[in-house]
Amino acid sequence: MDLAIRIAILATLLVILASLGSGLFYLMKDRGESRRTLNALTLRIALSIILFLLILLGYFTGVITPNQGPI
Repeated sequence: MDLAIRIAILATLLVILASLGSGLFYLMKDRGESRRTLNALTLRIALSIILFLLILLGYFTGVITPNQGPI
């Protein structure tokens, strides 16, 4: 479970970056005349919500722990 959540978080981050890049590509290529930019950015928002939920799941299951800092 520990490794699975970490891999899922990393994979989600990489897909978010790819979606952001494709949104930029479509914005430059289509000059805002197509819905492809909107679709890419909508996908990025959905993936960001999934990433947030994965981080919460990791925190509540104990896979991810906050830093304690110096005492």
